[in-house]
Amino acid sequence: MRLPKAALLLVSAVLVMTGGCGAQRTADEPLHVGVIPNISPDQQRAHYEPFRAYLEGRLQRKVELFVAADYAGVVTALTAKKIDLAYLGGLSYVQAREKSAVTPLVSEVDQETGTPEYLAAIVVPKDSSARSVRDVVARGSRFAFGDVSSTSGSLYPRAMIVEAGARCEPGDLTRCPPLKSVRFTGGHDATARAVLSGSVDAGGIELRILHRLERQGTVPKGGLRVVGTHKVMGYPWVAREGLDGNIRSAITDAFLAIKDAKLLDLLRAKAYVRVSGVHYADVRTKAAELGLLAEQGR
Repeated sequence: MRLPKAALLLVSAVLVMTGGCGAQRTADEPLHVGVIPNISPDQQRAHYEPFRAYLEGRLQRKVELFVAADYAGVVTALTAKKIDLAYLGGLSYVQAREKSAVTPLVSEVDQETGTPEYLAAIVVPKDSSARSVRDVVARGSRFAFGDVSSTSGSLYPRAMIVEAGARCEPGDLTRCPPLKSVRFTGGHDATARAVLSGSVDAGGIELRILHRLERQGTVPKGGLRVVGTHKVMGYPWVAREGLDGNIRSAITDAFLAIKDAKLLDLLRAKAYVRVSGVHYADVRTKAAELGLLAEQGR
């Protein structure tokens, strides 16, 4: 049976309208916020609960928190528009940007450096005879990175060992001669434990996370010794492609308005500043050089 032309036009209009509704989120739907698990996912979820409550109150909109099992999970959720806002490392951001027009909004002013930059470090056991990154490389050490998509636990430590003479292969991230072996622990805390236990000789870690682990007693104070550091641009809070501009502005304003010392301390920030993709140009360049620009398989 053939439909009259007027009926066909009506059906087409309805399909367009309903398709559009499926692609848009209504104002009363929750804002889905994702964070990378730079500590264990359960700890991360509990840690961010006060922030979730703050953002919900500030935006007058329900906020739901999403913590993936690994960095790649948050990037996948963001680029697939399953979440609206994500707390990413610089490397995770540039990997996400390769797939989707995500937008960095703000980054924290670091409590330790007093700037939007923080420090990546390479550490050894306190009794190691290695005094520099060059020593670590020259001795053919067993080396640990954190998550493969970690900026301070993977990208910059890799850049540091390459600068010190390692011949890392972009096509095989576990080959960096003369290092004897390379492994990925999945997180900064796991890297600290691996170096402490002697299962590896050295590892890459975010320095402020090491300091926090020491304060918590997870790592004995002075049990690990830093042999090299590198400045890293701070973690950006990133909006998904297509998120309404008014919502992006409201989120940005919510971060810039945080004055409560306890909440800032929980977020490990002195304050927040606006950022753009330009701030992560060095991250992108190094990631491309070292074979880390494309998101690694999960």
